[in-house]
Amino acid sequence: MHAPAPLPRHLAAAPFTVYEARAASLSAGRLRAADLGTAGRGLYLPTDWEFELRGLARALSAATPGAWISHLTAAVLLGLWLPSWFAGCWELHLSKSKALPQVRRAGVVGHTVLAFADEVMVWEGIRISTPARTWLDLARMVPLEDLVAVGDQLVRQPRPGLEQRTEPWATVPQLKAMLVRHPKLQGIVKARLAADLIRAGADSAPETFLRLALTAAGLPEPELQVRIVPGDPYSPAADLGYRKRRIAVQYDGGHHLTREQQSRDIRRDEAFIAAGWRYFKLNADDLQGGFRAAVRRVGAALIAG
Repeated sequence: MHAPAPLPRHLAAAPFTVYEARAASLSAGRLRAADLGTAGRGLYLPTDWEFELRGLARALSAATPGAWISHLTAAVLLGLWLPSWFAGCWELHLSKSKALPQVRRAGVVGHTVLAFADEVMVWEGIRISTPARTWLDLARMVPLEDLVAVGDQLVRQPRPGLEQRTEPWATVPQLKAMLVRHPKLQGIVKARLAADLIRAGADSAPETFLRLALTAAGLPEPELQVRIVPGDPYSPAADLGYRKRRIAVQYDGGHHLTREQQSRDIRRDEAFIAAGWRYFKLNADDLQGGFRAAVRRVGAALIAG
């Protein structure tokens, strides 16, 4: 038995569609060779290919006319925050409009939905739901606080030089417009509650959870990204706080463990303390405890005036 002819380089490294195979002049016999497998009708996988969600999602959307990547898969590809139990999620979610036949592919979670043209985009060669539509689709899958955290991520202003975009993924009015468009979507009640709680300014999900914990305890809603000198972009900033009471709260996550970041953190901490602010510094232990102790400490500081 002769070894099959080598695949073209661009087909050997990732899943590909039958249309791409035809464009590369691969015969039906070559597609049945032992070095190729299938992932459903019209989709081929090199047997030595290591699973990579982006490559499979691209081929899957290309092999399914009229469909787009959505829900959890879209959230993972776009880098949206998800609860820890979705870490490493390999589920493939594919949506189609109600005018098309239902998605029927092994290993694929199919959705038949009402979607408007501007709720689907092409991103890195993949037809995928927009970040705002992905947020709405997640409403039926994640708890309220987590949905607020994703929304906060969408509306936050990207940090210059650190991210490949300069504008937020969405605005609160855009998210609320999605709710008007889809009043009967599963999870819509939760999405409405979440939309009213979304704020621009949180740089991480724990910051969102901290803000929600403070307000859930009956404390005033804090200001986000509080600077010692308002309006001065070079003034040290804390994640949230109460300017009139000179109270600042900072959550330091895993990225604060680098030596360079720790040096910046020390300078920030010292600046707030020197300026006479009551300064609370929290970490993952506080998050694990639902910020209960932190809420009590901040509440006591507010009462003390």
